[in-house]
Amino acid sequence: ALLGGLLGSGVLKEGNPLSVHYVMFLPCILGQGTTEQQFEWLPKAWNCNIIGTYAQTELGHGTFIRGLETRADYDPKTKEFVINSPTLTSYKWWPGGLGHTANYAIVVAQLHTKGQCHGIHPFIVQLRDEETHVPMPGITIGEIGAKVGMKGVNNGYLGFKNVRIPLKNMLMKNAQVLEDGTYVKAPASVLTYGTMMFVRVVIIRDMAHSLAKCSTIATRYSAVRRQSPIDPNKPEPQIIDHVTQQLKLFPQIAKTIVFRLTADYIWNVYNQVSSELEKGNLERLPELHAMTCCLKAVCTADAAAGVEQLRLSCGGHGYMESSNFPTIYGMTTAACTYEGENTVLLLQTARYLMKAWGQALRGEPLGPTVEYLREAVKYKTFNAWDGSQLQMVRALEYAAARKVKLAYENLEKRKQYGMGQEDAANATAIELCSAADMHCRAFLAHTTLNEIEANAKTLSPALGAVLRQLGELYIIDTCLNRLGDLLRFANLTEKNVNDVQARLEELLTKLRPNAVGIVDGFDIPDTILSSALGVHDGNVYEKLYEEAKKSPLNQEPVNKSFNLYLKPFMKSNL
Repeated sequence: ALLGGLLGSGVLKEGNPLSVHYVMFLPCILGQGTTEQQFEWLPKAWNCNIIGTYAQTELGHGTFIRGLETRADYDPKTKEFVINSPTLTSYKWWPGGLGHTANYAIVVAQLHTKGQCHGIHPFIVQLRDEETHVPMPGITIGEIGAKVGMKGVNNGYLGFKNVRIPLKNMLMKNAQVLEDGTYVKAPASVLTYGTMMFVRVVIIRDMAHSLAKCSTIATRYSAVRRQSPIDPNKPEPQIIDHVTQQLKLFPQIAKTIVFRLTADYIWNVYNQVSSELEKGNLERLPELHAMTCCLKAVCTADAAAGVEQLRLSCGGHGYMESSNFPTIYGMTTAACTYEGENTVLLLQTARYLMKAWGQALRGEPLGPTVEYLREAVKYKTFNAWDGSQLQMVRALEYAAARKVKLAYENLEKRKQYGMGQEDAANATAIELCSAADMHCRAFLAHTTLNEIEANAKTLSPALGAVLRQLGELYIIDTCLNRLGDLLRFANLTEKNVNDVQARLEELLTKLRPNAVGIVDGFDIPDTILSSALGVHDGNVYEKLYEEAKKSPLNQEPVNKSFNLYLKPFMKSNL
C-alpha cells in the first residue's frame, strides 16, 4: 500500500490507522476465505469501500489464542452465528484502526455448534453503519487510550451482545459449518496461522526500516558532531572517529541490511509454502511457522535495542523529540509484544526444535533450517576453529544444536521423573527459549553468509567488498555477543577470541570511510527521517535551534505562568 514502509512512516509518523486493513484484513480474506467469499469481500476492501481490522487479542488473552473467550454460537434455525462477549476480559482489545476508522472486522471467536466447541475461527462482522459510521446494534466500541507510541493508530476495544451474522460470514476456506450445524474440520490446524505468519514476515522488514532510519540519523550526526580530542594537540575529531562510537553505529547498519535480506528470503519461502498449500502439501508449514516465530522475536528485540543504542550514541540531543528517536522507538518496541509476545513465540519455535532433535536422533529427514542438527548428533565436539566466516557460522549452529540437545535431554529427564508434558515444558522453558534464540541467530548468520555473497556478486567490486564487510561484521558481532555459548560448546581458545576481536576492530576501521555513504544509500529523504540530527545537509545545530524556537513555551516573551504562579511565589514569605 502507498502508506506502507518508509514512505508511510514519513507521512504518518505515529502509525497508520489503515495498516491493519492492508496487512491483516485483506490477507486473511485471501488466505482463509473461499473463492466465493473473496469475490464478495475483496473488491470492496481493495477499493476501501469498507475498512477492516483484525480483532483477535482480548483484554484478558493475547498470545494464547486458544484461551480467547469471544463466542460464536451457530443458530441452525436462522442460519446465523450469534457473537457474544461473555465477560469483560473477552472484549477485543488493541485492534489497529478499530477505535474510529474501521467499520468491519475479522473477529476471531470460539465456534460452538450442536453443543460443542470447535476452537477459534475467523468471522467477518460489520461494526459500524457504512453511511453514518454509527456502531451497529449490539456493538460496544471505542478507543483504548494513550500509549507509549503508535498514537495515530486509534487502537480500539470491542464488545458483542447477541450480534447476529449470516453463516456465509465465517471464513471457510479451511474449516466449514454446514447449514444444519455440522462442523467440517480443517485438514490441519496450522492452516489458521497463515495470516500471522504473513504479518511476522512484514514485521521483520519493518524492523529493518526502523534500524535504517535510526542508523542514518545517528551516523550523519556522528559525522557532524566534534568532541573529545583523541590527540590533545589536534582539533576535536568527528565523534565517528572514536572506535567506541563506531561500535555503536556500524553493527546496527549491518543489522539493517541483514534483516532486510532475511525478510526477502523468508518472503520467498512464505510464497513457496503458500503455493504448496494450494496443492495440499503441508510438509513445510510447521517449519515456516517455527521460523517466523523466532525471527519475529529476535528481530524485534534486536531492533528495539538497536534503536535505543543509536539514540544513546547521539548523547543528550538524541533525547529530543526533534531527533525522532522517541517516536521511532515507540513504534519499534511495540512490535516486541504485538502479533505474538516474544517469549511465547520462542517457545513455539522450541516445540518444533524438540521434535526436530528427536527426528535427528532417529535419522529421519529434517527441514532445511534444522539440517545442521545432524552435526551435533554425529560429532561430540566442534571441529577445529579456523576463524573463517563459514567456521563462525558453523560454530553458531553447533552451539545452537548443543543448546537444543540440552533442552531436549532436560525435558525428557523431567518427564521420566513423572512430570507431565506441559509441566516439564514449563520447568524447562528457560532452556527452551535460549535454544530457540540461538537457533534463530545461527539461522540469521547462515542467511547472511549466503545472501550477502549472492548479492555481492551482482555489484561492482568496490561495493561488493563493502557489502561483504558488513556481512562479516554482523556475524562477528553475533559471535562476540554469544561468546559464552561459543566458549562452552565450540571450544574456542583465548587466541581464537583475541583474533575475532582484532578482526572486529579491523572491520570498523575499514567501514569508517564509507559509513555516511552507506546510510545515504538507504535513500531516506529528510521528510521521512523527520530528524533535526539526521538532516542530509549536515546543518544539525541550525535545525535543532529552529525546532527549539517552535516550542509553544517560546511563543511569548513572558509565559503566563510567571504572573499566575511564579511571581506570587517569589514575592511571598516562606
